[in-house]
Amino acid sequence: MAELAPGDDRFLTELVDLRRRLHAVPEIGLHLPLTRQLVLEALEGLGLEITLGEAAGSLVAVLRGGRPGPVVLLRADMDALPLVEETGLPFAATTGAMHACGHDLHMAGLVGAARLLAARREELPGDVLLMFQPGEEGHDGAAIMLREGLLEAAGSRPVAAYGVHVAADMPSGVVTTRPGTLMAGYSVLDVQVIGRGGHGSRPHEALDPVPATAEMISALYTHVARRYSAFDPVVLTVGEIHAGSAPNIIPEAAHFRAGVRSFSAATTDRLVADLPELVTALGRAHGLVVRATMRTLMPPTVNDADEAAAFAGAARRLFGEDRSRELEHPRAGSEDFSLVLAQIPGAYGYVGAARDLDPAALPPSNHSPRAVFDDSILADQALLLATLAWERLGRERRARG
Repeated sequence: MAELAPGDDRFLTELVDLRRRLHAVPEIGLHLPLTRQLVLEALEGLGLEITLGEAAGSLVAVLRGGRPGPVVLLRADMDALPLVEETGLPFAATTGAMHACGHDLHMAGLVGAARLLAARREELPGDVLLMFQPGEEGHDGAAIMLREGLLEAAGSRPVAAYGVHVAADMPSGVVTTRPGTLMAGYSVLDVQVIGRGGHGSRPHEALDPVPATAEMISALYTHVARRYSAFDPVVLTVGEIHAGSAPNIIPEAAHFRAGVRSFSAATTDRLVADLPELVTALGRAHGLVVRATMRTLMPPTVNDADEAAAFAGAARRLFGEDRSRELEHPRAGSEDFSLVLAQIPGAYGYVGAARDLDPAALPPSNHSPRAVFDDSILADQALLLATLAWERLGRERRARG
């Protein structure tokens, strides 16, 4: 097959315009009517088979190739964050939400990939499944789409799945990925410590949950550092603690929550059993009742080794050696595309979007209200996604003879 190409400057201009319109109307969570409508309008005329989600505002589009073959999935997330934007950009959001994670670029990039592939559909030996996903920011959006039949939407399950994430603190246009674990899994430990309240002057008549809670928190930090391998680490943060209403009252109960990040399925499973047991035992030693649960929101994002090599190889061929790098270590952020990669071999990676980056003074990163993304990368982002699907279908055709 001949190489894909974005054509003239109008291609980038249209994607930048779409991205900025999306940026100005950010929506949070699972139901994104304005966002989805803009994406639908951008896909008009491409001859796609479109299905809208029922339990969430998802959008699934199938681009049928002109030749028989398998299915490849490409994904973009759609939701924003509950942040007040502080960038001062002329297209900045004023709604109390913000596309601070770059999902506006993800959507525009995937629309661009669809346009590139649709222009060459007669040569395409298979189908491309376009996954526009709401609710990535902690709302279980990928899981909902999977339950609604995402992987069967094109008639057969994809043979590969790909996605990219832009980074506000990486040099513009630099593409990074790695085989194996790319991002951490994320779980939440929720602990209620129930005692017996009383007056602060008579602690012996109460069952004070506060000292035990402090001991549990200290023990959790020590436990993950001393009982888990440094080569398969655990990152634990107790970010929420509630107890009491006055300094001279022993409270009835205390409550805390911890975010827990892990880099393998085995360690994630072990933590889910281990940490509730630890805090429950400590509470029992103090004569307290402990109700502890731990829920995994996102498993680790694990790239298939062959697909990660294909991802990196495509970036090198398209953009040159200096713009394709392998990450030395996984990143501790989390991503629910991991749920797709747990079922379909594929690869995920990053595209830098920081213009004129100064390593000595890094710009605000993703999730900052001051995060700024260089949207001149959109043509390359679209080309990378389209090429991943194009080449994967080509390899499958050659393998099948």
